[in-house]
Amino acid sequence: MTASAVRARVVRQVREQGPVAARVLVVAAVAWQVTLWAGARHPPVYAVFAPLMALRSDPFTSMTAVLMRILGVLAGVALGLSLVTLLSPSFAALVVLLALALFLGLFVGPGNAFNPQIGLSSLLVLSNPTPDAYGLARVWETAMGGLVTIVLAPLLWPPNPRRELESLARDCAERLTAALAASVTVLGDPAAARANRVLVEAEAERLAAFRDRAAEAQRAMRFNPLRRRDRGRVAELAGHLAVVAGSAQYAALLAVEADALSGRGAAVSPGRTALPSVVDATGRTVSALLAGADPAGPADEARRLLDAYRRADPQPTAVALRRPFLKLLDTCVP
Repeated sequence: MTASAVRARVVRQVREQGPVAARVLVVAAVAWQVTLWAGARHPPVYAVFAPLMALRSDPFTSMTAVLMRILGVLAGVALGLSLVTLLSPSFAALVVLLALALFLGLFVGPGNAFNPQIGLSSLLVLSNPTPDAYGLARVWETAMGGLVTIVLAPLLWPPNPRRELESLARDCAERLTAALAASVTVLGDPAAARANRVLVEAEAERLAAFRDRAAEAQRAMRFNPLRRRDRGRVAELAGHLAVVAGSAQYAALLAVEADALSGRGAAVSPGRTALPSVVDATGRTVSALLAGADPAGPADEARRLLDAYRRADPQPTAVALRRPFLKLLDTCVP
């Protein structure tokens, strides 16, 4: 890797992740000082621990997720304090503590994600020579740090779901179009069509997961006052992205049909000629929908091209190759 490439990578990382680091630094510093003002007798490192664990670089992180991570810290301390009063530090205590902490982590977490913070906090309580004092200090200091995090996080370099969602939408449109084009390209080549089917089916699963990301973006807007003006656009874009991601199944269907029909030789030859222009018009339809433009024009063009293909080749083979495009277009532009 050349020096210019390294420099470009460093600049890109600083530009993308620098605000995240600055956000954590400012919140941690404020949490430290506020906890000292509140009467901390020792350096309040546990107040700093809250923003370090709760604030992430995920642009779709909601305040609910931040709150659940903070609750994980408090739950771990409570669990650790409860067990150390019943069991002395030992192998048995470690196993019981971790089992309970991991079980609780299945439920006290952001969304469906596992929360490891409960186990970490409870282990720190168990490892301290005076766990009672340690745990009590950690509880109130963490609560103070969590409170500062909840107040300041929405105001300091908050996530930008609109920008990230627009980037995700462009990626979705490009991937879907590429998947359709790949299946058309391999028509008539059985080995290539078989390999393409595996790749496109995997890509369709990845695209279907974009629906979850769209829902996360909408949740991230709930406690994001500085991005309030973007709520309408985020809601619209998330809805369109969910629709397009759901239509990825038809790209997989086209790959299945291409695999099944590629051994028929001349029967798919008209499709190799007619379908590239259909792929182009369909791709422009998806791109327009996700860009907030009117997709009716390219969608009508794609349907006209499919109708011309139908008149030129009425065979069952052509019907099977047209069907995924028609279903995709009807899903995106009813």
